[in-house]
Amino acid sequence: MKKQTSATSHWEASTAKNGTRVLIWSLAWVLTTALAAFGPKVFWDFHTGLTIFGVLINVGVGFGMIFATKRHLQALDEMHQKIFRDAAVLSLGVGLVCASSYELLEDIELITFQPEISHVIILMCLTFLVGMIAGHRKYR
Repeated sequence: MKKQTSATSHWEASTAKNGTRVLIWSLAWVLTTALAAFGPKVFWDFHTGLTIFGVLINVGVGFGMIFATKRHLQALDEMHQKIFRDAAVLSLGVGLVCASSYELLEDIELITFQPEISHVIILMCLTFLVGMIAGHRKYR
């Protein structure tokens, strides 16, 4: 019994550590995105070299976030992997369908503003969150 408890606590600690890594990489990505977006205007007066460097750093940190998420997902048990995958599939599907429709609205002049990718990202994040909550409720 003690051996099983020890293995369970090790798995929980490992999952928490991987989750913390994902959080750190995600926050770093958000910060580098803000720096790449606002740095040219606020800090370095559109200097081309610094702007390219900022975008490259953002892409690098973004890939770090992807790999941290993949590692976290691989360490989860089968049920949590399924919940995550179902939420990710839902988010991707909603994002693709809504993004193409959103762009189409401008093309056929039903909206007067240019569609923003940030709107699609927010929609996908909220959809993923709803998918995760629904999955956890389903397998409670």
